[in-house]
Amino acid sequence: MRKLALDDEILLQVDKSARYIGGEVNSVMKMDERGNVDPKVAIRVAFCFPDVYEIGMSNLGMMLLYNMFNQREDVWCERVYSPWLDLDKVMREKNIPLFALESQHPIKDFDFLCITLGYEMCYTNVLQTLDLSHMPLLAKDRGEDCPIVVGGGACAYNPEPLADFFDLFYIGEGEAVYDKLFDVYKANKKAGGTKGDFLMLAAQIPGIYVPAFYDVTYHQDGTIASFGPNREGVPEKVEKQLIINMDQGYVPIEKPVVPFIKATQDRVTLEIQRGCIRGCRFCQAGMIYRPTRERDVEALKASAKEMLKNTGHEEISLSSLSSSDYSSLEELVTYLIDEFKSAGVNISLPSLRIDAFALDVMSKVQDVKKSSLTFAPEAGSQRLRDVINKGLTEENILHGAREAFWGGWNRVKLYFMLGLPTETEEDMKGIAHLAERIAEEYYDTVPKEKRHGKVQIVVSTSFFVPKPFTPFQWAGMYSEQDFIGKAKVVKEEIRAQLNQRAIKYNWHEPDVTILEGFLARGDRRCAAVIQKAYEKGALYDAWSESFSYEIWQEAFCETNTDLDFYTLRERDTDEILPWDFIDAGVSKEFLQREWKHAKEETVTPNCRQRCSGCGVKQYGGGVCYEGKN
Repeated sequence: MRKLALDDEILLQVDKSARYIGGEVNSVMKMDERGNVDPKVAIRVAFCFPDVYEIGMSNLGMMLLYNMFNQREDVWCERVYSPWLDLDKVMREKNIPLFALESQHPIKDFDFLCITLGYEMCYTNVLQTLDLSHMPLLAKDRGEDCPIVVGGGACAYNPEPLADFFDLFYIGEGEAVYDKLFDVYKANKKAGGTKGDFLMLAAQIPGIYVPAFYDVTYHQDGTIASFGPNREGVPEKVEKQLIINMDQGYVPIEKPVVPFIKATQDRVTLEIQRGCIRGCRFCQAGMIYRPTRERDVEALKASAKEMLKNTGHEEISLSSLSSSDYSSLEELVTYLIDEFKSAGVNISLPSLRIDAFALDVMSKVQDVKKSSLTFAPEAGSQRLRDVINKGLTEENILHGAREAFWGGWNRVKLYFMLGLPTETEEDMKGIAHLAERIAEEYYDTVPKEKRHGKVQIVVSTSFFVPKPFTPFQWAGMYSEQDFIGKAKVVKEEIRAQLNQRAIKYNWHEPDVTILEGFLARGDRRCAAVIQKAYEKGALYDAWSESFSYEIWQEAFCETNTDLDFYTLRERDTDEILPWDFIDAGVSKEFLQREWKHAKEETVTPNCRQRCSGCGVKQYGGGVCYEGKN
């Protein structure tokens, strides 16, 4: 019988103890009633999402790979999430090692510890995972008795700030070469090879980056002088891996794990496509997941039916960077409504452009009186929207709002960024003016007798963070005080509007933004800061209740790290960037062209309007070849 890693006394004293016991519906068990692991299992994988259970259980990438790995008879993949602060304290006091949910076995007993890196503010939780697993934090200090520690996900496209802590990084989509990595591991183990032997073999698999096999040197001014392999047989460039045919390489989830407690996204998630045709210059996901590749609509219908049947969920969400650009969206949504609406299943449609079709669909699947519409103009003026290549005009926004108000909505959410390249005070004030024009649209468009109360507009601003593999990767950031000043400009301008009472304003904390900027574009030297901050108590930095900027400021000071060097300065386009050794598909020449176009306020058409020569045509599929034989 499976023995829980935590006794009843501990489970009763910690919050949401169901986070830690496993055994959920559809979780995969490859162990008999006596606790013996299936003898066919040759590789044990602990797959970690370095945040709490509720957030990790909502992560589609983790669920896809959990499903794919477990389809192999010789692999048992189990889940691991970060213990919340209360259990973290207990585990340290009682010397309880971190464990996997399914078997409840210690992580240190596994072959692989795979950690998905979805956002920079989870980096100290990565160290918590290693620390609670009773493993040395630094890869160079871990011996043959420790699992191979693998990093992947969006943040792995600049792995350098975490390079000291990981044995290897997987660059790209997990479906592509994980099978090969596991096969190489098995063969090396059978041959009596060492961990070092395996890492050397792994480094020769496309998409695998082993930090220990690369050296970096620096100029006196702190910029990178050189970066390259320190031994033969290791590639100069690590190439992103992806599946180009979503009908053949994709492994659909038929039985998603059903969480014991409410997850952040407590629903079935249906991935309809990967990539985005839009080309927003600030958006990392839109660049690294190119080219856009669609899943077959009939396969999606079958997946939806199977997942709802196997989970009992009452909501299904279509996952995509831009759902409106999925070519069979109308057919898919009509099917979902016809098939499941009568069964009480709600349909969630994020990432939709607001047009007549979208509003018609939403009126069928949402309670208009209770829901709000979301627009993401990102910038307050048309000039700045052209700079960021948003592909959205003010008339598009006002037309969408007009249609929505006629449809019965009276609540609108607007998302913007402050601190974008070339931003002026007029651009900032434009945020308030656009909100005001939308409020006016409501009162001008909808007769008094047909209004559902007063219009409500929520304006939210975050602060811009330049990300690797975007045209803005060379841009400088603003200081904390500058960001606060920008938010005040918006706030004061909203107060000056006629409909100010209808407009509510929220803004993101600038200290978190500054830290995110440091981690997003950092190099190997940043690892010392992360480790120092963790040792001083930094943990759950993405959570306002536990984030302490003071700890990080002390860590910068004690490691003699100049924060401004990583955040404030604009990079030269000929500077060696920490992630330049990765080939993410989009060429550096394309990103430089787009950086120039941004400064010229020139719009680049989307991928279906015209090929912009970004470089991903090399993969031989997706949107680049639509309509071609």
